[in-house]
Amino acid sequence: MTDTLGDDGRERSAPGVDPAGDPFLHTRFVVPARPATFLRRRRLVGHLNQALSTSLTLVDGPAGAGKTLLVADWATTLRGPVAWLTAEGTDRTPGVFWAYVLQALRFGGTGLPPGIGGPADAGRVDHTLLVRLAEHLSERDRPVTLVLDEFERVRSGEIADQVQFVLQHAGPGLRLVLVTRTEPLLPLHRYRAAGDITEIRGAELAFADDEAAALLAAHGLHLAAPGVRALVERTQGWAAGLRLCALAAQQSPDPEAYLKEFEAGQSTVADFLLAEVLKSRPAETQDLLLRSSVLTRFRPELVNALTGRDDAETLLGELHRDNAFVAHLGHSCYRLHPLFAEILRAHLRVRFPGLEGELHRRAAHWLSRSGSLAEALEHGAAAGDWEFTARALVDGLAIGQLFTGLRSDGLARLFSGMPPGTPGRCAHLVRAALALSRGDVDGGLARLRRAEEEPGGEERESVPARLSHVLLRVLAARMTGAPAAAERAVRTARELRRSVPDEQLDGHPEFTALLLTNLGAVRLWAGHAEEARTALTAAAGCPGTAATAPLRQECLGYLAWADLLDGWLNRAERQARAALAEAERFSLAPPPHASTAWLVLAAVATDRSELDVAQAHLDRSTVRRGAPAGACGGRAPDPVTTAAQAVVRARLLLARGHLRAALVALDAAVPATGVTVPSPWAEDCAALVTAAVHLAEGRPGTAAKALEAAAERSPARAVAAARARLELGEHEEASRLLDAAPLRAHHGPALTVRATLVRARAADLRGDTAAARRLLARALLDARRERLRRPFLEAGPWVRRLLGPGPGHDPSWDWLSPRTDADAHGRPAEPSPYPAVVVERLSGRERDVLERLAQMMSTEEIAADLYVSVNTVKTHLKSVYRKLSVNRRGDAVRRARELRLL
Repeated sequence: MTDTLGDDGRERSAPGVDPAGDPFLHTRFVVPARPATFLRRRRLVGHLNQALSTSLTLVDGPAGAGKTLLVADWATTLRGPVAWLTAEGTDRTPGVFWAYVLQALRFGGTGLPPGIGGPADAGRVDHTLLVRLAEHLSERDRPVTLVLDEFERVRSGEIADQVQFVLQHAGPGLRLVLVTRTEPLLPLHRYRAAGDITEIRGAELAFADDEAAALLAAHGLHLAAPGVRALVERTQGWAAGLRLCALAAQQSPDPEAYLKEFEAGQSTVADFLLAEVLKSRPAETQDLLLRSSVLTRFRPELVNALTGRDDAETLLGELHRDNAFVAHLGHSCYRLHPLFAEILRAHLRVRFPGLEGELHRRAAHWLSRSGSLAEALEHGAAAGDWEFTARALVDGLAIGQLFTGLRSDGLARLFSGMPPGTPGRCAHLVRAALALSRGDVDGGLARLRRAEEEPGGEERESVPARLSHVLLRVLAARMTGAPAAAERAVRTARELRRSVPDEQLDGHPEFTALLLTNLGAVRLWAGHAEEARTALTAAAGCPGTAATAPLRQECLGYLAWADLLDGWLNRAERQARAALAEAERFSLAPPPHASTAWLVLAAVATDRSELDVAQAHLDRSTVRRGAPAGACGGRAPDPVTTAAQAVVRARLLLARGHLRAALVALDAAVPATGVTVPSPWAEDCAALVTAAVHLAEGRPGTAAKALEAAAERSPARAVAAARARLELGEHEEASRLLDAAPLRAHHGPALTVRATLVRARAADLRGDTAAARRLLARALLDARRERLRRPFLEAGPWVRRLLGPGPGHDPSWDWLSPRTDADAHGRPAEPSPYPAVVVERLSGRERDVLERLAQMMSTEEIAADLYVSVNTVKTHLKSVYRKLSVNRRGDAVRRARELRLL
């Protein structure tokens, strides 16, 4: 295996999946078919036609009231695109819900622009995606009708608020139809006050006498008016009750007498009718219905496995044609009516105690063999067969889903019921993965050792299980900063993957991405920059699915940090923004620890002496306590991120002149415990900040000693040590250190400019002003491309003296004036001698847009925050650019700060 984990070097693509990592269930987008006995109720269709002039339509009634078939029949009469989505219990999280809504819109013929994006995190959706969706819908010439069936399953108030936002801002471009059993969490009173809602409630859905008579006639039953009236009274016009009654009466030689018996009878209509339907069917059909009740959706082959028969396809077809509450979803897939299935399960427990668990176990094994891993795990857990369930996850090569942030929460909840004593190596591996996902490294390593000690040895362990073991070893090595252990594990993985079919790895792209991301991170920690780039670049290039999006974001952030360490500010900034763009594209939640991309942007802004901007980036890098897990699935931060956060905070505090606080912030940069190998760059960064504090407090000798310990391998230390020696008056030693500094071609201006400045200072101290100015001019030229200001501010007042009026003065150097309120030691910074002048006063709304621009908000975020369209924001931006005489948003913010507009 190479760093791409592929033998042929080709990028493989995975099929489209939802944010939980499962394929989209296209049967949820199909408008339900009406049975042959369906009765079109014209009074309700006429009422629904009012929906053509309102934004919101609500069809609210109890189970079995005929809501779905009513709306489905009406939808077939509409002109223009109709998107249908049948909600499920998995839709309780925003990411899954909105992924399915977008897919339903596409399935229904609504062309969505490619750049609209889609959620990758099952637990959340980015607000900008909702803004883009609403904006697109609002610009349509023909409205889209979106039907959300069984909306009562969507119980999240957050999702309801998001639906309300899209509906409000989509305007006439969206007609929303909610089919539900319960009152939705939407501000219905506002729509009622505006006359912008069509409502059909349970009382209106109830069958009238003439409709009930027509429904019975469709089933071949012709009753006198008094009998129909009595039936409607007993069922209260309940559509499912009438249909169940008709089905039961069809089996009786005297339907009218049967209905009279029913009228005199039972206390619970549903229980009585269900029992009569079961009694009316042959024994094999009753058995099939009872056993199928443990399934959400099923194919005939699965039902055969539960019943031990081979005629499920025939029996299911008959039940569907008889409208016996068995729905055909297409593609040979069926589903029981939810209420029907619930009561069937109650009968199953009474008739066959203990059989329910066995049915779940059989379903789990069948689904596992057929490749339906997610459903297999659910049934395995329901059966309490934890040894099988753990083995299915591991042998399915899906253990990485505990760390991607897509299905991690659901899997953690599922396996939380696994008893501690569950035997088997796979059970230990799952517990190890759960521990590592919580940041419990010691617990994870203990479980891995237990897996290795399990009787049977590796000879009984499957190749996917051994690969899963290797992945967890690499992850633990990353979290403990142990590059040698990671390299050994990856070498083992390269050998093992040759025995795994390509299609299995293709089905789990997160596995390869996780392996490479962890390898790259531990290499970066150990200072193996080029090797780290190789692994991280390969991981970032893994198939661009929602499952790997959090890992691509993470890799791009680490690549940005590597560029920053090499001294390339612009390149680091581009990589960091690419990471943030990936997060926005897939609506990723912020990670539970510091975000490397925002840390890089904070460090870049600090080197550019844009300290307020740096502070804003640093604040955004740290998630509030209790924030949702993101790219790392709740995992504790690795040493790279922990050290980077400490270094960036310390450097910013140093730039603001808070010297003691900067030293305190360094405590986390080089952990005393918890890591196997110390990081050379973390030690270098800590030494540089510590030395800078000593210099600022007048102890150049102490600073020099702190730096020279590893100066032969670190150019940054060598340059800083040379500067300290100059402060001591030891010019020859400073020159020796500079000449020996291990600067290479790959080192950027953040390092080379500082070296040039030390040489310029040495020339200045020798009295060679011309040479000093030449060197200073070279440093300025190199620094300007990166807008690098900190080295000049740190160098001291001699820089400004050489830049003052004289033969070498160049007005173009005035960009060097810092955009901050303090220099490196907390002293007020001098304003630019060439203040800009605003052409025209900004309007209030333009100032609002500018303030949000300074907060690094995207155009879509500004539009949502100000409750205006994206086009309106773009118009304001153009005006702001014109008035400030700039062409880019970053320049606009900097110019506004110069003019004290921010």
